[in-house]
Amino acid sequence: MSKPNIGIIVGSNSQSSINMQLAKALTKLVSDQANFEIIDITKLPFYNRDEDDNTPKAFVDFKALIGSKDGILFVTPEHNRSVPALLKNALDGGSRPFKQGAWNGIPAGVIGTSPGGPATSMAQQHLRNILVFLDMPTMQQPEGFIQWKDGLVDANGNIGTASHDYLNTWMQKFLAWVEKHPRQKQ
Repeated sequence: MSKPNIGIIVGSNSQSSINMQLAKALTKLVSDQANFEIIDITKLPFYNRDEDDNTPKAFVDFKALIGSKDGILFVTPEHNRSVPALLKNALDGGSRPFKQGAWNGIPAGVIGTSPGGPATSMAQQHLRNILVFLDMPTMQQPEGFIQWKDGLVDANGNIGTASHDYLNTWMQKFLAWVEKHPRQKQ
């Protein structure tokens, strides 16, 4: 496979999102090995099943963008022990109408950060359950429950020295996962 095209979906709409900071820093670790694009989900309308026969243009465009990727990296915070509503909306809208989902067969990775000790473990577990249903082969190991601490991402937007080796290995394994599970075109 030539350089894979990886879409990054950050489950936060916060202007100061630590997960967005993490996502951007992760791409720097392997920027020579893949093409990365952050896919903005903040402008998507609320998914409504009543519109399945006349899908809003925002979701048509979103699904086309998802369909152009060889892999998807989800970088998510945790809201109330689950995935943020923003992310769930993107997953739902991108999966519809029935049997016309954009996610099918795209390999995925899941990671996230939070100041708390368990980081985003519960959100990631819920997200993995959703991705199974969406038929996205998802990397299981290593897990990426990253506690946000000073220095995780430095002032230049790079992964700090304390976490560099672990997160570099994580990204290497994610890219190997994408290569091992080439997207199944529908």
